[in-house]
Amino acid sequence: MMMGVESQLETWSPESIKRATLVEVEGVSLTNDLAENWDSLWAFKARPDDLLISTYPKAGTTWIQEIVDMIQHGGDSQKCARAPIYHRIPFIDLFPPPPIPRGLDEAKVMPSPRTIKTHLPVQLVPPSFWEQNCKNGVQNFLEGIKLGGNRRQEELCRAELTIRMKVLVFTLMVAWGSWLDHVCGWWEAKDRRPILYLFYEDMKEDPSREIRKVAQFLGIQLPDPVLKQIVQHTAFESMKANPMANYSTLPAFIMDQGVSPFMRKGMVGDWKEHFTVAQSEQMDDIFAQKLQSSGLTFRSQLGIQH
Repeated sequence: MMMGVESQLETWSPESIKRATLVEVEGVSLTNDLAENWDSLWAFKARPDDLLISTYPKAGTTWIQEIVDMIQHGGDSQKCARAPIYHRIPFIDLFPPPPIPRGLDEAKVMPSPRTIKTHLPVQLVPPSFWEQNCKNGVQNFLEGIKLGGNRRQEELCRAELTIRMKVLVFTLMVAWGSWLDHVCGWWEAKDRRPILYLFYEDMKEDPSREIRKVAQFLGIQLPDPVLKQIVQHTAFESMKANPMANYSTLPAFIMDQGVSPFMRKGMVGDWKEHFTVAQSEQMDDIFAQKLQSSGLTFRSQLGIQH
């Protein structure tokens, strides 16, 4: 783990930041810096006791990271405050400019057992994770597409969903590729690999139940008082106020939370503020067509079962 990076960033020039461009790797849109380092990432050596957290961007990644870290440390919030979340659980497919450490390098020097983050679709995960039979926790949220998890998606969602727009939603080049391809790929792989597949609405509906599910997947027993502590610590308002989880340790020229907070609302159903009824119905039709053969179903509000 490389500490002191935040203090180095205080004197770092914002002009050194270059906007990423997108290129295709194996048919998936990735940032140019990731593509340039692809050989290093593909050669990453997993260990048998690694845990890989795989999510689509802006789909609740930090929430499940903090839950996992709390489970692994017996609900001790002080241990989980040892460093910002991006140091505790390195992001191996992000290649930022110095002095920000590369997640791949941080992961290589971490002692076992390691928890690692990726946004990669299942077919692009470094093969050593499968060779070592590592456990994979997959967090796939409908809110990530139907809410508009980032500004670019939100602008699309607010536009009229004409036939042309329907096509655009699923063919627009965005980093880490198609949301539908991502969720369907990991869903299919769970029948062949040690993968726990989680849903946002399930976790909002009953966090205790879903946290126990994660703990059982990890082979960890959670006494009721510890479970209660984890539920409280990882509640949305607690997470949003936690500098070790809310990315507020990064300077504004890297992440300006005055423009767009890293943690937004943490609720189910906010898509209703962005979609008309007609747009929602059109999106539902698209989802039904795309997911028909997968057996994968989502719900976009609580009180409706999968």
